[in-house]
Amino acid sequence: MVLYRHDARMPGEPQPIEWELRAAPDDHDGDLWAAGADLAPGTLLAAYRLALFPMPVRGTIGWFSPARRAVFPLEAFAVPSRSLRRARRRYEIRVDGAFEAVVAGCARPGEPESWIDGPITDAYVRLHDLGWAHSVEAWDDDGLAGGLYGVSIGGLFAAESMFHARTDASKAALVGLVELLTAAGDPDGRVLDAQWLTPHLETLGAVEITRAEYRVRLERALELDAAL
Repeated sequence: MVLYRHDARMPGEPQPIEWELRAAPDDHDGDLWAAGADLAPGTLLAAYRLALFPMPVRGTIGWFSPARRAVFPLEAFAVPSRSLRRARRRYEIRVDGAFEAVVAGCARPGEPESWIDGPITDAYVRLHDLGWAHSVEAWDDDGLAGGLYGVSIGGLFAAESMFHARTDASKAALVGLVELLTAAGDPDGRVLDAQWLTPHLETLGAVEITRAEYRVRLERALELDAAL
């Protein structure tokens, strides 16, 4: 199926932030770098440009910069299984067709590992409204089957979370995202960030790089035009 954009628009820069954000140094021990500040659009964009991303930590906002970062090497990406190739053909891939529904699906309220709370949801909906956050979705005849969402800044797509309501739907959405990023050109200069490597992401082709290497790649990626 053909990828298409549901609501294309040029993103606008939000208001300047009131915080002083700094990147985690390459030799910082640990993944959590700072805590506090807010989730305003300008704060979030500044953080991603510094290789940081937020998650709730003990009643406040934690800013993470993993010592070992998971990324998908776009220039060498290959669909890892025959079943996933079939799933990719089975689902129609859409961009920004149901952003809030995708975030709600990713939140999985009540589950112990759930971290997407109300403030996080509201923050990314605001970023979406400004044109910086996007969802990539897998649809079938019964509707939304799964998807993922993240932040797009230049050649960076920082994937935040994914969910599926039907078999392999989130994986199909990931493959669709890779297709979209690759089609935009310069795949070796773009960064598809997956935060931390998990066994599941590793089966899909994600690899680990150091914080220092991630920042070098990020600096180059931010000079490119956005694919979404």
